[in-house]
Amino acid sequence: MSFDAGASFFRCGRFRFPLDRPLVMGIVNVTPDSFSDGGRLDSSERAIEHALRLREEGADILDIGGESTRPGASPVDEQREMARVLPVLEALRDQGIALSVDTMKPVVMRAAIAAGADMINDVRALESPGALDVVAASDCGVCLMHMRGSPRTMQSEPVYDDVVVEVAAYLRARRDAAIAAGIAAERLLIDPGFGFGKTLSHNIGLFRALPWMSRLAPVLIGVSRKSMIGAITGRAVDRREVGSAAAALLAAARGAAVLRVHDVAATMDALKILEALGDRE
Repeated sequence: MSFDAGASFFRCGRFRFPLDRPLVMGIVNVTPDSFSDGGRLDSSERAIEHALRLREEGADILDIGGESTRPGASPVDEQREMARVLPVLEALRDQGIALSVDTMKPVVMRAAIAAGADMINDVRALESPGALDVVAASDCGVCLMHMRGSPRTMQSEPVYDDVVVEVAAYLRARRDAAIAAGIAAERLLIDPGFGFGKTLSHNIGLFRALPWMSRLAPVLIGVSRKSMIGAITGRAVDRREVGSAAAALLAAARGAAVLRVHDVAATMDALKILEALGDRE
């Protein structure tokens, strides 16, 4: 598998990942109100244990989050978010795996980078004042995501004239802003933001456009256990492992560079099947 964005690798802090296969990013939510984990990892000890298990299952990157961005979620202040994230980050930084921090706050970004983060995953695509400068001054990788509205309001009847064109235009503009700020292209990923201000039909349209989206920059896909998987399969959130792995497999076949998932072992198995049995160019 190859990617159309021109980049042959992703530079992510201490790590340089070839993009000759999809990377797997394991989700580590250190929150009491995550839509899928439900507070199961809301202590540093449990989060660290879970993170190490995901590493053993084959994750390339761990994405640590201290603020839920599920639909309807309330904001968390900077100090509380850092109190959740930094102990986990510090415990994992010498474990030989790339560490991403899922945050939209420049203060948290700066503290996370100082504590050893290799990547920033920002649902606001570095639009918060000062965010571009914080990341540009580091060697971190960064993911720029599209979100319509805010987590509290984003699923309140989102409307687009053409969701693919509008999301692509936004991500292209944010990519260009990041490069202009001094962030090298090989440090950039983009994320269409499935479920972040999109209906099921919007999500399906964006998913089908992945080969085209990947021409802008390497694409990170995050659909694991989301409502779109539930709407398609009829499964509750704790029974979406198979549907999520199937979606990850299709995303990989359509050129996704990074798969952000809860179920790393299942995703790795699916990718092994794709590699062994899929069509070869």
